[in-house]
Amino acid sequence: MIPARLRKNGMDQMAGPALFDLQGKVAVVTGASSGLGVQFAQALASHGARTVLVARRQEQLDGHVADLTAKGLQAMAVAADLTKAEDIARLFDTVERDWGTPTILVNNAGLAQAAKLSEISRADWATTMALNLDAVLFTAQMAAQRMMAAKLQGSIINIASILGQHVQKGVGAYCTSKAGVIQLTRAMALEWAGRGIRVNALAPGYAVTDINRDYLESPAGQAMLPDIPLRRFGEQGDFDGALLLLASEAGRHMTGTTLTIDGGHTLAL
Repeated sequence: MIPARLRKNGMDQMAGPALFDLQGKVAVVTGASSGLGVQFAQALASHGARTVLVARRQEQLDGHVADLTAKGLQAMAVAADLTKAEDIARLFDTVERDWGTPTILVNNAGLAQAAKLSEISRADWATTMALNLDAVLFTAQMAAQRMMAAKLQGSIINIASILGQHVQKGVGAYCTSKAGVIQLTRAMALEWAGRGIRVNALAPGYAVTDINRDYLESPAGQAMLPDIPLRRFGEQGDFDGALLLLASEAGRHMTGTTLTIDGGHTLAL
């Protein structure tokens, strides 16, 4: 049912910008010291959310927060290692003390290690799973527990990958972890829907960031372009619309969904 405040002449008349308005919301973005995490934080802050940037590197976080606050946006940094339970608890304690209970979480922290499955060590496998999958679960779990305790509804957005839907040689651990993120998203969505907590995932394709720019602009990277129907790699802003859809009232009836944003790449695989 459409709430009365949204009805006019029997139709939903909420203006487009109002659908994506995040004023009064507190958002947490992990893996926000570089790449897509910084872009996600900027997108949320630009739409009114008080945004917490989280990663292990305090100095880099502080620089990004300074850039956002210089634009008149509300942002703060919390350094945390999300593979440690005590750091996750400290993160949410800090945010609640300063700004209140977060109702938006973007689980973006992750790593990709190049290693054949015939050669990968137990330590490297465990490291990948600890950050890419375990930390997603336990950070989301803490966010959900805090929202439930405060009787608040919210949105959790897990960052997966097209390599969680398809595989590529040499990064089997990464592919496996991201496939786990997609299924974990569905499981959390089903379990927490009754408490008003929506859980969805984004599955980006190849996108140019500071981390992979050199490779994607190299001959080997450029050789991938014919396999992408739109004939280009993603740019960081290409994911903002989907992120804001899932974080805001615009996506209020979406949960358990994975949105693939890859220029059509998976169509050709």
